[in-house]
Amino acid sequence: MRIVAPTVCARDARGTGYTLPMAPPDETSPLMALADELAASLERLHFSPPVTHVYNTLVYARAPYEAYVTRYAVPPKEVLLVGMNPGPWGMAQTGVPFGEVSLVRDWMGIGGPVGRPPVEHRARRIDGFECVRSEVSGRRLWGWARDTFKTPEAFFARFFVVNYCPLLFLEDSGRNRTPDKLPAAEQAPLLALCDGALRRTVELLRPRVVAGVGRFAQKRIEEACKGMTGPEAPATIGRITHPSPANPAANRGWEDLVKSELTSLGVEL
Repeated sequence: MRIVAPTVCARDARGTGYTLPMAPPDETSPLMALADELAASLERLHFSPPVTHVYNTLVYARAPYEAYVTRYAVPPKEVLLVGMNPGPWGMAQTGVPFGEVSLVRDWMGIGGPVGRPPVEHRARRIDGFECVRSEVSGRRLWGWARDTFKTPEAFFARFFVVNYCPLLFLEDSGRNRTPDKLPAAEQAPLLALCDGALRRTVELLRPRVVAGVGRFAQKRIEEACKGMTGPEAPATIGRITHPSPANPAANRGWEDLVKSELTSLGVEL
């Protein structure tokens, strides 16, 4: 399967009444230029069964992702949190990592047009900000950010959240297939592109702490940041527990757990 860039069929999303500080049309932020470059490079990759559908969120959900980056990715950051790849009811719908619809729209104040991938899975439709399904991982992560910092401005003054890979991989059944489960021959070029993009993201945001949301992301951070020196190199690399309901540890007070884990990384809340 080859990823094909779609012609975006924009449709209004709930929440488009928000006023977003956007870059002028002839100016693209370095992070958005990086996202566009990564999206284009990923178009050249091929994936085989059991993967039947690949959604490139940086293409069809570019508008809300650009709003997220433009508003909240002002460097430097104290902490960069790195997830694995989109979930079907989170970033796949909103373009924002862990992007549970209500929290992206109502707490972050982000809306905007969302298109569709060129080939859509029958059970994993993209409805953008009209999606009524809830992303549990995103509800936990962004709910924790809201409850801890109260305002998005307070959270993003110190933190930023990205996903290591912007692609959602689906099997014919609709089941997610995460990047670590891809065959080695398909995984290698994907990791090379995403490692390079992550390293450049770290260089641009200059975080003191880079933490993977789960073990896979931590491993990729360590690989991407290998050999970095100087002021752009993170002082600390670590991880926090993934908030997925499939993770038993996350179902026993994830908010308290992540606070403890961040404290152990030298992040005071």
